[in-house]
Amino acid sequence: MSTPGWISRSVSRLRAVSEPHAEPVTPKTKEADTSRRSMRERLDGTLRHSEEALSPRVLRRTLHELKAIVDTQLSEIEAGKRAKGVAAWYARATPEERSDCWLLMSEQFAPDAQHIRMAREQYEAALGTAEEGAAEVKLRKAFYSPRTRLLQRFSVFPEGMRFLVDMRAELLPQLKSEKRLLALDAELEVLFSTWFDVAFLELRRISWDSPASLIEKLIKYEAVHDIRSWADLKNRLDSDRRCYGFFHPRLPDEPLIFVEVALLDEMAATVTPLLDEGGAVADLGKATHAIFYSISNTQPGLKGVSFGDSLIKRVVDTLRADFPRLKTFVTLSPIPGFRAWLGKHAPRMLEQLSDKERRELGRACGFEPPGAEHVLSVADKPLGLSDKSPVRAFLMRCAAHYLGRELVDDKPLDPVARFHLGNGARVERINWAGDPSSKGLKQSYGLMVNYLYDLKKLHKHRAQLATGKIPVSSDVSDLHF
Repeated sequence: MSTPGWISRSVSRLRAVSEPHAEPVTPKTKEADTSRRSMRERLDGTLRHSEEALSPRVLRRTLHELKAIVDTQLSEIEAGKRAKGVAAWYARATPEERSDCWLLMSEQFAPDAQHIRMAREQYEAALGTAEEGAAEVKLRKAFYSPRTRLLQRFSVFPEGMRFLVDMRAELLPQLKSEKRLLALDAELEVLFSTWFDVAFLELRRISWDSPASLIEKLIKYEAVHDIRSWADLKNRLDSDRRCYGFFHPRLPDEPLIFVEVALLDEMAATVTPLLDEGGAVADLGKATHAIFYSISNTQPGLKGVSFGDSLIKRVVDTLRADFPRLKTFVTLSPIPGFRAWLGKHAPRMLEQLSDKERRELGRACGFEPPGAEHVLSVADKPLGLSDKSPVRAFLMRCAAHYLGRELVDDKPLDPVARFHLGNGARVERINWAGDPSSKGLKQSYGLMVNYLYDLKKLHKHRAQLATGKIPVSSDVSDLHF
């Protein structure tokens, strides 16, 4: 049978999934509520339970179509065409039907456990002998799963990469409740780490002259400071700004990640003038600082695939070539986890104060000695605090502690700090009222932080972080309790 005919037949069969009453449904029982049948039990069954999307017959048919994709006798092109046919059905499937498809991919295309066991035994027996290398190769091949071939063949047709990235984005939220999908997710992450390696990505500047469809993606994906209007967007793409994104050849019009940069003559302390649509354009001839004020990942399906650090390094190299006067490369970053953290740990922070500091804080709050609830109540309106307010000083010191001392699994607790410090930056300065927007106040009482990328000390800072010590400037260190 020709490939088009095969696809037509396969898709028509798969459409039966969506047809009402395609299979009799067994009444929902108390037992069905408390336990789910395994995929093996469902494939061996004759009737489906009411909570199951695909009937056993359609499950078996779907599994047959998936197995046909990995047929070793097919060329990659022919297999890709079959995968495209299944993807067409998937696009029309319900979320529950897609979930059943994921389970088939995850459970029915695993490596052969017996082959792995035998290969491992042979490898262990060959250790220290001339056959060790050959045994290792055999063990590696045993771990290669049919699932890998299946996913690779979905990537063959032109829209296949988009299909797989979107599929994982939909799958990820289900992992917590459906552990059977973990193998499929892990396989996708490994493949994406190879397919989206930075060696295959193109750094491209996004400007006001870029295609409108691409510029619209900035509005859609901006994750740090929402783009409010076309005038706002035009301001971010003005002559004193730069915006760069990483692009993959299979997703040519879709930035995977992008960074927004302001070129100034000083380190920015607040984002307000950067987002001011009516602000004056900076003089590029005087620019000595490149301010990275927004970095946004655009593809949830690529979670775990890291290319943000490479983006910053490539952008720094590009900017240095275009603007030799630039000497300082620094971020103006949010502190997204600070307010929630302080809400839990304010009592511990209060214990770090001296008796005198606690009395001053109490007088400012109207309660002596002040409790955490009193301090946090006053701090709830941070923009009204004076320069010399003890509550303001307390918030600044807590932020310095949060960014410079708090670790989880030997890594900075704050997610943005973890990213920049992991790239070799250091905590340079904490800025009061850096982001007075409602989002900034909700996240961090309006505080923002500068992370400095000292190009001569990136390796030193990474090595310091590896020992469990967060690199900070003397100004930030002075704020510590």
